[in-house]
Amino acid sequence: MGAKLKVAGLLTLGAVAGALTTIQFQAIARSAYSPLPLEEMQQLAAVFGMVKNDYVEPVDEKKLITDAIGGMVAGLDPHSQYFDKKTFKEFREGTTGKFVGVGIEIGMEDGLVKVVSPIEGSPAFRAGLKSGDLITKIDDTAVKGLTMDQAVKRMRGEPNTKVALTIFRKAENRSFPVTITREEIRVQSVRAKMVEPGYAWIRVSQFQDRTVDDFSRKLEELYKQDPNIKGLVLDLRNDPGGLLEGAVAVAAAFLPADAVVVSTNGQIPDSKATYRASPDNYLRRGGNDPLKRLPAALKNVPMIVLVNEGSASASEIVAGALQDHKRATLMGAQTFGKGSVQTVRPLTVDTALKITTARYYTPSGKSIQAKGIVPDIWLDETAEGNVFAALRTREADLEKHLGNVDEKKDEAREKAREEARKKLEEQIAKDKDSIKPLPEFGSAEDFQLAQALNRLKGKQVMVSKTMNERKADAGTTQ
Repeated sequence: MGAKLKVAGLLTLGAVAGALTTIQFQAIARSAYSPLPLEEMQQLAAVFGMVKNDYVEPVDEKKLITDAIGGMVAGLDPHSQYFDKKTFKEFREGTTGKFVGVGIEIGMEDGLVKVVSPIEGSPAFRAGLKSGDLITKIDDTAVKGLTMDQAVKRMRGEPNTKVALTIFRKAENRSFPVTITREEIRVQSVRAKMVEPGYAWIRVSQFQDRTVDDFSRKLEELYKQDPNIKGLVLDLRNDPGGLLEGAVAVAAAFLPADAVVVSTNGQIPDSKATYRASPDNYLRRGGNDPLKRLPAALKNVPMIVLVNEGSASASEIVAGALQDHKRATLMGAQTFGKGSVQTVRPLTVDTALKITTARYYTPSGKSIQAKGIVPDIWLDETAEGNVFAALRTREADLEKHLGNVDEKKDEAREKAREEARKKLEEQIAKDKDSIKPLPEFGSAEDFQLAQALNRLKGKQVMVSKTMNERKADAGTTQ
C-alpha cells in the first residue's frame, strides 16, 4: 500500500485530468421543464417518508433531499454533478482562479508536498519559498500520510489567518519554519518565457476567467523581448480544461478570422452551436477584445502544441482546432478524450447543477469522446521512455462515460496499467531514488519541450518507438 501511495505521489498535480470540464454557464426558465412522471414521484415521496420515519436513528431531511439529487445526477456520467453550498464555492474558485491560501503550485514527492512554483507576488513568494522546497508539516500536522486534497485544505483558510509550514530545502540540506498569512490568491494559469533566442514557450495550465487576458499579456511580453520570434511552443500538457470561451479565444489567437474552432450538438436547441474565431464567440461579458493587441505575426509563426494523456476538454478543443486547420504540429501523447460540454445551471444562490448537455466536435467534424486527439508526432515522457503514462486515467476508463452504455472495460488497458504500477512498485522497493518525478514543464530538463524545439529548428526528433493510437471505444458517437 505504501508503495502505491509513493507511485501516486510522483504524479504531479493535474496529471490525472478531467476533474475540470468544458463549462458553459446558463440559467433556465422553469417553464422549459417537461411534466414530471407522477407515479415515480409518488414512489420517491414514499421512500422519503419511510426513511424519515422508520430509519434506525433520526435523519436530516435536507440531507436526504440533497443525497437524492446527488445520486440522480451521479448516475448519468462522470462529469454531471450536483453542487451543494460547499462544492459550489470550491467550483467557482476553480473557474475564477481565486482562492484564499498561501499561493503555491504544488505536487507530491515521496509523500511530501513539493513546491512546484510559488505564485508571483503571493505570500509564499514574499516569504521566500522556492521551487523544489518540500513541506513536511502544516501547523502541527505531519504531511506524510496526507493526500494532496487534505494538504491543500489545511493550507487554505480565511483571509488574514496564519499557517505555519515546516520546509525542507534539499539544495541546502536543512529544515526551517515559515509562518505565512493567508490572503486571496489569483492563480496564474498562463506562464511564458523565451526558451532561447528566437524560440518562445507559453503554457496554459487551466482555462479560467482571466486566462485569455493573461494569455494575451504574456504573448505581448514575449514579442517585446523578441519581435522576430521564429518558433512558438504552446504547452497544454496536463491542462484539465475549464471554460469553453477561453479555449475558443486561445485557438482564435492563431487562426484566421471567423475560422471554425469547435461545434457542439446535444438534445436541446441551445446545445447546437458552432464557435468561430470571432470576438462574439469568446467575449463573455462584452468589453475590449484582448486578442486585438497581439501582433499579426502570431497568425503565421511556426508552432508546436504539446499534449499528453492529461490534456482534457478545453485543451483538446484548442489542440483539435489547430490540428484540423493545419496551423500547428501536435506532439506528445494521445489526449484524455473528454468530448462533452457541461452547463452550470444555478438552483439557488448557493447551489447549482452541472449537467452534460452536448458533445463537441473538431472543425473537421470528429468527436473525440473517449478517444482523444491523436498527436502528429508521438513522444515519450523522457529520453529513457515513459515513466507514468500507463498509470494515467483517461475518459474511457471512467465508469458511465458517454458512449459506454453496455460495453465492458478495456481489459488490455486495465492489465497494462496494473503491470506498470507493479513495475514501479518493485523499482521503488529496490531503490526509492531510482524513480524520479518528471521534470517541471518548461525547465531545461523537459525532454518533450526539447524535442518540440528540435522540430521547429528542422533538427532530428526522438520520436516514441512504443506508443500506439488507442481507438475510440465501441458505442462512441463519431
